[in-house]
Amino acid sequence: MATPPGAPAPRTVSEAVHRRRWLILAVLMFSLLIVVLDNSILNVAMKTIATPPPQGLGATQSELEWAINAYTLVFAGLLFTAGLLGDRLGRRKILLVGMVVFGVGSVLAAMSDSPGQLIAFRALMGFGGAFVMPATLAILMNVFERDEQPKAIGIWVGGVGIAIAIGPITGGLLLEHFWWGSVFLVNVPVVLLGLLGMVLFVPDSRDPAPGRTDPFGVLLSIVGLVLLVYGIIKGGQLADFADPEVLGAIGGGLLVLVLFVLHERRTDHPAMDMGYFRKPAFSAAIAAISLVFFALMGVTFFTVFYTQSVRGYTPLETGLLILPLALAQMFFAPRAPRAVERFGARVVCAGGMLVVALTLAGFLLLDQDTPIWVLEVLFFLQGAGMAHTMPPVTTTIMQALPREKAGSGSALNNTFRQVGGALGVAVLGSLLSTSYRNGIDGELAALPPGVRHAAGESIEATVAAADRLGPAGAALVQPANDAFIHAMHITVVFGAGVAVAGAVIVALFMPGRPPAPEPDDAVHESARTPVPQTGEREGEES
Repeated sequence: MATPPGAPAPRTVSEAVHRRRWLILAVLMFSLLIVVLDNSILNVAMKTIATPPPQGLGATQSELEWAINAYTLVFAGLLFTAGLLGDRLGRRKILLVGMVVFGVGSVLAAMSDSPGQLIAFRALMGFGGAFVMPATLAILMNVFERDEQPKAIGIWVGGVGIAIAIGPITGGLLLEHFWWGSVFLVNVPVVLLGLLGMVLFVPDSRDPAPGRTDPFGVLLSIVGLVLLVYGIIKGGQLADFADPEVLGAIGGGLLVLVLFVLHERRTDHPAMDMGYFRKPAFSAAIAAISLVFFALMGVTFFTVFYTQSVRGYTPLETGLLILPLALAQMFFAPRAPRAVERFGARVVCAGGMLVVALTLAGFLLLDQDTPIWVLEVLFFLQGAGMAHTMPPVTTTIMQALPREKAGSGSALNNTFRQVGGALGVAVLGSLLSTSYRNGIDGELAALPPGVRHAAGESIEATVAAADRLGPAGAALVQPANDAFIHAMHITVVFGAGVAVAGAVIVALFMPGRPPAPEPDDAVHESARTPVPQTGEREGEES
């Protein structure tokens, strides 16, 4: 029986779940908080962890990078698999497991006695985080009707801004009053509250007809992603992407991923349906999220060194400086769907990426004496640009897939974002390191050869060498600042170019403003048969 014109479309979500959908979203954002919070806290703690014991762990530049990258390597490698398991076994179950593992990893990381232990426990945290991130977005897609999904995703993205704001400030406060391990231990109460909220309010859901498993395809995806991300990270560390180990890892990863694609196209029970990539809007959204995070992560990675090493701000002050970026994202992300309704995803997303590109290019204005409000304005505009990029891109990716495949869609969204971000840190970090070494080498000629090479790795290494030299090393500080700023300027130009490339892809292939539905279309849409939702009975009982 057709629904009368103007009547609301039948719900595909149970009434019990629909009534508490916003409470469920709040719990999901709280769960997401720990993943983003931890990484943003760690950024301001890097300098403290690098100091000798007992204040820090005495981690080298390479060990600091691996403390970050061990998480990224495991996280990116397992995201797709975690999404598949959520669709098959139940997304709430996977989310609970991920939260528990993340909490245990946080406690162990806080108690680390060496950089090696910290790296290992960060990898364990990455394992837990890989099961948290895709599950939150997949559950969101299953508790909101299609017409409310863009708004919910906008709020979800705005929640990332909250974490970006809280993380550095919390990290700075903790480092001023407690030991460095407190930046990990703070995750524990967040995990416990998140677990309680999930058990009480979040319904479970899964693919009602998952079909046969594809263990060979899953194995190929894990091996390919881990090799690719490892090669990218290693190339950034060595500042040499022609190194045989780097070429072997990246080449091997790409080869395995090609085999994965060929296998998925031929098997009758694929882990990933390659047909989705034939949709121009879906592929453009995937490319956009990869490129924008390539540019953004690569540039923001060294912002902490500009504020702390060049400008002399404390970790807490650095956290406060990042507030405009977070506040802009919190304010604009929930409002981005309105802009999409009015102007279309293509205009909004392309405009957001162009704003990100302009703010990255705006780093050319920064030197050692630039008024700090210039950086604050750039951060605010950067947050606004990201807020108008992430919601329409994420909505496009998630709504291109059936609701029962939400875990896989969320995993794809996050996998490409992580790989893009890791590639940005590696490539732009390598460009920064090479440019910095070229700029400082001439000033290090008086140092012994072994010391000279280590001192040229980064501005932190140069300043540490200068401190060991005493008064004679004071002459190295200004050249180090000048070399870093010059290297930063070179890097941001490249990053801005990548963001512009992303904007062009979006402008060519993302959908424009949808046409207003005709009356007959509205009747047809309202008469559509509801999609059965597995797990609603369990959700009503929760």
